[in-house]
Amino acid sequence: MHVHFLDPYRPRRSPIHALDARVKFVLTLAFIFSVALTPLGAWPIYILLFALILSVEVLSELGVVYVLKRAALAFPFVLAALPVVFTTPGEAIFTLSPGPWTLTASLPGLERFASIAVKSWISVQAAIVLAASTPFPDLLVAMRAVRVPRMLVAIFGLMWRYLFVLVDEVLRLLRARAARSGISDDSKLKTGGTLTWRARVAGGMAGSLFLRALERSDRIYMAMVSRGYDGEVRAMPLPGLKPVHWIVLTCGIGILAFLVMIAYLLWS
Repeated sequence: MHVHFLDPYRPRRSPIHALDARVKFVLTLAFIFSVALTPLGAWPIYILLFALILSVEVLSELGVVYVLKRAALAFPFVLAALPVVFTTPGEAIFTLSPGPWTLTASLPGLERFASIAVKSWISVQAAIVLAASTPFPDLLVAMRAVRVPRMLVAIFGLMWRYLFVLVDEVLRLLRARAARSGISDDSKLKTGGTLTWRARVAGGMAGSLFLRALERSDRIYMAMVSRGYDGEVRAMPLPGLKPVHWIVLTCGIGILAFLVMIAYLLWS
């Protein structure tokens, strides 16, 4: 099976891949909400939640290293919560003096930041497993099956499809630039222009990409409308969930609810 390099789906013969997309979607949302609702500083519960998602990663046969590497991409976004280290009152740890300002880091602020980072990292892993074990069209159908608003599902679907259109246009522009660029076999000979010239060319390519992608998206959308597209994801009627699916769904939600309840009893 050919997989586009942008498509996170990785076909495997695992129990997670074989699970109904509706069950996976609901359990993933429940897991993320459970992680978000867990009180700050509940480290034993964080460890249990991490062990839970780690078990799912092993069952999915995607590879723990694969999921952890992709989840590491979330860490730069966690830095947006870094100011809580200096704005949360409490026992001071150290003080920074950048220019005329004085920033004091507190122990509760550091714990809050660490909790946010760990919770984000665990939640991203669940989303990665869902995307890598479920084809995107099945995800769209699962969203409609659980009554996600039609407009929202349509936006997700069009955004996903036009992303590939945009990448195809980028590849065409890069091929055109390579075909018009001279390359010398002599390593001492510098090819290409100055940095200013390269920036001007890149700016022209960006403008051309915007216009070409806009024009092509209009053509694609008109072709979809002419074939009866009205914003609804069309699919064959979904079969009812099997008893094993209901068992997995009930057990999963029950475990998550139990962990959240324990966290609030011990750390709230």
